[in-house]
Amino acid sequence: MKELKHLNKYFKKYWLKLLVGILITIIARIFSLVLPSYVNKSIQAVEDFLSETISLTDAKELLLQYILIIIGTALLSGLFTYWMRQTIINVSRYIEYDLKNEVFDHYQLLSLNFYKKHRIGDLMNRISEDVNEVRMYAGPAIMYGIQTLTLFAFLIPLMFIKAPTLASYTLLPLPILSVLIYQISKVIHKRSTKVQEFLSNLSTFTQESFSGISVIKAYSIEPRINAELRDLANEGKDTSMALARVNAWFFPLMILLIGISNIFVIYIGGRQYINGEIESVGIIAEFILYVNMLTWPVAIVGWLTSIIQRAEASQKRINEFLNFEPSIQNNVIKPSPIHGDIEFKNVTFTYEDTNITALNNVSFKVKAGETVAILGKTGAGKSTILDLVARLYDPTSGEVLVDGVPVQHLNLDSLRGAIGAVPQDAFLFSDTIQNNIRFGNENASFDEIVKVAKQAVVHKNIEGFAKKYDTILGERGITLSGGQKQRVSIARALLKDPKIYLFDDCLSAVDTETEEEILNNLKKVSASKTTLIVSHRVSSAKNADKIIVMDNGKIIQEGTHEELNNMEGYYKELYMNQLSGKES
Repeated sequence: MKELKHLNKYFKKYWLKLLVGILITIIARIFSLVLPSYVNKSIQAVEDFLSETISLTDAKELLLQYILIIIGTALLSGLFTYWMRQTIINVSRYIEYDLKNEVFDHYQLLSLNFYKKHRIGDLMNRISEDVNEVRMYAGPAIMYGIQTLTLFAFLIPLMFIKAPTLASYTLLPLPILSVLIYQISKVIHKRSTKVQEFLSNLSTFTQESFSGISVIKAYSIEPRINAELRDLANEGKDTSMALARVNAWFFPLMILLIGISNIFVIYIGGRQYINGEIESVGIIAEFILYVNMLTWPVAIVGWLTSIIQRAEASQKRINEFLNFEPSIQNNVIKPSPIHGDIEFKNVTFTYEDTNITALNNVSFKVKAGETVAILGKTGAGKSTILDLVARLYDPTSGEVLVDGVPVQHLNLDSLRGAIGAVPQDAFLFSDTIQNNIRFGNENASFDEIVKVAKQAVVHKNIEGFAKKYDTILGERGITLSGGQKQRVSIARALLKDPKIYLFDDCLSAVDTETEEEILNNLKKVSASKTTLIVSHRVSSAKNADKIIVMDNGKIIQEGTHEELNNMEGYYKELYMNQLSGKES
């Protein structure tokens, strides 16, 4: 159970509720032990009347008294059982809530490299299915475990006090049961881990299939996807059935061994009564009730073992991700003021997952308030520059400085809070258009949202929808066209009103006329902002204060539009090609 030690901090957090729950559980079990002894006394009262030891009136009074005690203790036991569930089960829900938040918060701290190596379906399964398995340990397992221990602690000594020989025979099957449970639990642990791994694979497969449904339909590969799912489902069935077959041994074994105990009670108890070793047949009835009271606790041992083994396997999978140290750490607690000066000093960056060197000894400066365009072929390293400014990655060598300070020495939240980034592949949430734009500034008014939508030249499109700004977008903004998604993302960045704008080819899906209008608006809005524009179009770059041309991770040209257009090279060739294409 070493993996489950991670939950100890939550048990300490809710120790008072747990302590109250445990005390209530013990009290509830103690009250339940009253029933068998008073059943025995009731039978003895009847026997005393039949043997004429007591009168009918006395027998009736005793029976009424015992029945009232039995009913009263049963009601009290039920009441305390209700309170027990309201404390311990509620604590398990609190722990589930806290653990999910812990996992989710940690997910948000992890770097982009982590997400390149792990699938979304697996991440989702660990925060849902695995956490739910752990919750069963943190609540029901504790509750029923305490019940079982309490019953054993009070009931077994009581049985030996009342009839030592009968108790010995009655409890004889229990050691055999414990050995069997130990052996079976080891198998359950291994197979539970396999089941959880399969659920991760299934979540990943279905998530990718639904996200890529347009591609699946376009290529007409539904039969192949169905066949793959069928194979995956069969694998899951085999894995789950392997676990179910082991679990299936528990309850039959419990019932068998409890049945043997009942036989011992009747046979041994009957002989002792005949031989005069026990005074009343009521003790046999009392022990049969004791055995039946032990039936569920003994049976629950197997269930608890299964829960704990599954929780251990799930917590191990959760801990694997919680133990991942984010490669990007916030090294400064105090907020850092950001003005917008950016400098790259001999920066080299190699992607860990592909070992591709995206930047090779790159150096340049951007003054606060300047607009710099970055052009180059696909794979030249343009987007990597923006990622390093936002500190989504740290450079392999060299330094990225903002306001003369290495980004590692700035408060991470302050740095990213001062940046308005618009990626090429715009991501929108399944929410209203208004809330997607407000994502840039949650306190913004509706008038401010409309203003930035007009600046991003998307207002007219939004007004054309039936519900306008309250239109609910599909997953990843599938309701909108590519150009509309890009413009909504631009509006989101404008609403944030940051110190630094990072535009990553965010007008690639927009026609040239709309692009020109947006660029004119951006020029006004970003007049005092540091702006980096990555583009494949000269039209997006020509009005920048400086243009950087990149190839194979190196800067091959640098200057204004006029300067670069007056020299032979990549920029002039690109400009002439795009100009002739526009004229034709």
